[in-house]
Amino acid sequence: MTTVTQTPLNPGDSPLVREALSSVVSRETSTQTTTVPSGDSPGSRNGEWPRPPRTRIFTVANQKGGVGKTTTSVNLAAALSMHGQRVLVVDLDPQGNASTALSIEHRGDVPDMYKVLVEDMPLIEAVKEVPEMPGLYCAPATIDLAGAEIELVSMVAREARLQRALAAYDAIELDYILIDCPPSLGLLTVNALMAANELLIPIQCEYYALEGLGQLLRNVDLVKAHLNPTLDLSTILLTMYDGRTRLASQVADEVRSHFGDRVLSTLIPRSVRVSEAPSYGQSVMTYDPGSSGAMAYMDAAREIAYRGAAV
Repeated sequence: MTTVTQTPLNPGDSPLVREALSSVVSRETSTQTTTVPSGDSPGSRNGEWPRPPRTRIFTVANQKGGVGKTTTSVNLAAALSMHGQRVLVVDLDPQGNASTALSIEHRGDVPDMYKVLVEDMPLIEAVKEVPEMPGLYCAPATIDLAGAEIELVSMVAREARLQRALAAYDAIELDYILIDCPPSLGLLTVNALMAANELLIPIQCEYYALEGLGQLLRNVDLVKAHLNPTLDLSTILLTMYDGRTRLASQVADEVRSHFGDRVLSTLIPRSVRVSEAPSYGQSVMTYDPGSSGAMAYMDAAREIAYRGAAV
């Protein structure tokens, strides 16, 4: 992993960053240790990683657009599958970008998450295996999903539609399910939070990305209090890190000071290769495995895998 030197944060620096984070209620952070067994060094990219004792369901959410939710979902899933994990990506964003990046057809009248959520189609009919990626699967989203927010309003147990679909899905013994959410806090995101046992928040290393963090965490608290008490904010990933700017270092340090070990030690740098990969229907893990972005996502996925094994 490329080592990025961070500029120490002066206590008087960046009042805007401090003001943004002051709205985030301080929470006790559970200490999580990334355990790497002997014979598998942190820099190693060979061999299988330990499988979790039960399926880990991650909701990847942040109502701020452009922070790397889809990119994170796709590349973490690809990295995990490359090391012996069985992974399902559930695309809940009507734009269908995760489906595009995994070369899964999501245009026209194809079985998709709209039919699963609104028409009660069994999830097994929508899930497709990703080409040339054994162990990686995707449930695509079409533009029809844009209307699901309205149609779900009148349905019974509208917040639990996705949870019920996942519970009935037993075609493959999965290790990870990554749910890619739209950039909003509507019913689709609530369904994702209801269905998951872990929350992963990608945070762009810029000031604007912090402004809505307090609102997101308040919504998470509401979901935990009324719908899903087992939901755990387990992982925060800092994305689009630019080591040339002082602000990126300040944001990273502030987020770490508030959330402690929930923040992965890996920083995802800005990378042209990461942006190019979806246009070829690939994750950056297969498009350019030697790029800085691919190596960073590989290291982030390893951290997640070994944290899960230590639970």
